[in-house]
Amino acid sequence: MLDIRFVRENPALVKENIRKKFQDSKLELVDEVIRLDAESRRVQQEADELRSRKNQVSKQIGALMAKGRREEAEKVKAEVAEISDRLKALEEREPLLREEVQKRMMVIPNMIDPSVPIGPDDSHNVENQRYGEPVVPDFAVPYHTDIMESFGGIDLDAAGRVAGNGFYYLVGDIARLHSAILSYSRDFMIDRGFTYVIPPYMIRSNVVTGVMSFAEMDAMMYKIEGEDLYLIGTSEHSMIGRFIDQILPAEQLPLTLTSYSPCFRKEKGAHGIEERGVYRIHQFEKQEMIVVCEPEQAMDWYQKLWQNTVDFFRSMEIPVRTLECCSGDLADLKVKSCDVEAWSPRQKKYFEVGSCSNLGDAQARRLKIRIKGEDGKNHLAYTLNNTCVAPPRMLIAFLENRLQADGSVTIPEVLRPYMGGKEILIPKYNSITGKKNS
Repeated sequence: MLDIRFVRENPALVKENIRKKFQDSKLELVDEVIRLDAESRRVQQEADELRSRKNQVSKQIGALMAKGRREEAEKVKAEVAEISDRLKALEEREPLLREEVQKRMMVIPNMIDPSVPIGPDDSHNVENQRYGEPVVPDFAVPYHTDIMESFGGIDLDAAGRVAGNGFYYLVGDIARLHSAILSYSRDFMIDRGFTYVIPPYMIRSNVVTGVMSFAEMDAMMYKIEGEDLYLIGTSEHSMIGRFIDQILPAEQLPLTLTSYSPCFRKEKGAHGIEERGVYRIHQFEKQEMIVVCEPEQAMDWYQKLWQNTVDFFRSMEIPVRTLECCSGDLADLKVKSCDVEAWSPRQKKYFEVGSCSNLGDAQARRLKIRIKGEDGKNHLAYTLNNTCVAPPRMLIAFLENRLQADGSVTIPEVLRPYMGGKEILIPKYNSITGKKNS
């Protein structure tokens, strides 16, 4: 959410930013905000003047009565009553106007960074850099669930009977691999100086509206019936919510945190064939990075965060690339964002495995997360987040890139301590040929 003073003083810039995000239907909101804000301030000023006048005039009544000037006192009483009626009307109108301003301000998108490429949708995202050489093996790489099934490692049918589509059972070596990747990512981030946190998996509505836009909330969040609680779609939500209405000492910043959580998402809408299996699901687990910092530190941390994800995947010899998100692909609260995409030998293209975002002061403004500066004055913090790893989607990249011609999957050295020292996983049958192993 933007600063109302910024909108008031820079309506043309705010409108140009809306156009850059291809959200022209929101242009009228800027004029509405300015009009309602002006009225709100006028009402507040009139109310303040009336309160002052009421206090001043009320003091005259006793003095006049003491002097026996009853007729004058009655006139003053009538004036006080008239002021009170008008003041009551203004006091009822004040919060309604503020609410209308706030409602519109919550929908106006954040100002994007000048470096963000302009485009209407994700087809205009821009590749930044590739890391590692993408390889296509000389055998046909099976679909990821076929690879998992060759290890007896997934049961989608049973999950469908128990919970419906979008859920899964992971079993045996595949389940262990899933947990190993998360454990390794935890230690990877701790070794990079981040503090490990396990947050609440449910949050209240005031936190939800503080960390995301209404459109995202509707598309993602599951609400607990009968309670003011939502299941988190990512641990970023409860991690940032931890600092709601807090004033953070400047000397404690930056806060660099890494969090584990399950994530729950509605995933509204239809998805393509490559999103079958465990690519897009209602429940998954994730290791996240969160930074709360001074405004001038934000861009440096943005670079460090996505680099952490690149380094994590490269430590397991998985080729990745970074993709700069264009203006139309940015969620409304984001200043700048990039995706990390892993190479898929089967599809012969990259696919998203993580997202890094600088949200500026948008979340901090909504949640009132402030920093007490050295001068004793408070200012808003900046918040950033990034995915370190989100299996089981990461499992797709892992299994495809480390699959061998005999159907086995090699374990990189960094992951072996979490897999009981195993260097290779042997399937029950070769997922490439369909033949059983002897």
